[in-house]
Amino acid sequence: MSTRLDHRNPLVFDTHELGRRPGALQRLTRSVDAPKDFGIAGVIGVPEGAPVKLDLRLESVMEGVLVTGTARASAEGECVRCLEPLSQEVAADFQEMFSYPDADDRGRSRTAEPVDDAEDEDVLFLEDGMFDLEPVLRDAVVLALPMQPVCRETCAGLCPQCGIRLDENPDHHHDAVDIRWAALQGLAETIQDGEKDNMGGAEAGVDEKQEK
Repeated sequence: MSTRLDHRNPLVFDTHELGRRPGALQRLTRSVDAPKDFGIAGVIGVPEGAPVKLDLRLESVMEGVLVTGTARASAEGECVRCLEPLSQEVAADFQEMFSYPDADDRGRSRTAEPVDDAEDEDVLFLEDGMFDLEPVLRDAVVLALPMQPVCRETCAGLCPQCGIRLDENPDHHHDAVDIRWAALQGLAETIQDGEKDNMGGAEAGVDEKQEK
């Protein structure tokens, strides 16, 4: 079978040296450049080209090659409370089976009988003894990143009224006015103004009578 994988891709690994003898182990350490869109879009992620350190354990089993590892990198994003830039170290653990092309994950010959295509959707296969780690790595890193990153747990965020950063202005506040009382306050002021006008009219009448 001709491979579609490029062995020059740093996220493509060759298992020929490992062999197919069950129980054979191989440990690898590799630093690769983060691919594009490596994280949660618009929230937090590892910048494209940033170093990602991989510690891998490859184990040969009956069905294929079991890959277990950890990816470490520095992610960048924006605090959801104060909107300030932040940087966060991320460590993502993962484990994935890459099956041999002549057997499915149940150890059965794929050519022995037809199988449901839906069953094969979640199965990753070796191609000419190589596998591409990028989709597995991408899923692991996304799951390890926070959906709502904060610069620190105690971040007070922004004032909802004027947007000022509260951590830099701990005494900042606005005089709160209950909208339920605002209408009554306006009515009270209107009544007071009316009473003043009536009083002014009454005094004018008294002065006219005194002049007569």
